[in-house]
Amino acid sequence: MAKKEAKGKKQKRNKPTSKKYTMYRFEGDKVIRERYCPRCGPGIFLMKASNRLYCGKCHYTEFLSKGDKKEEKKEEEKK
Repeated sequence: MAKKEAKGKKQKRNKPTSKKYTMYRFEGDKVIRERYCPRCGPGIFLMKASNRLYCGKCHYTEFLSKGDKKEEKKEEEKK
């Protein structure tokens, strides 16, 4: 009986929050784009992996050093 009762109830699913705001920084009235591709221009953003930044369009890659990783973690914690 307990199984039938559990099936009848609908479970709420948590939707992931929007990640589009992680690509921008807001300073007063200005909106500044972060991590855009230096080859493609400010319209294409770089993907952030564990040890690198990567452009999916032109395959540009920036490898992060250990110091850069620590700085980015601190910035994420502030947000």
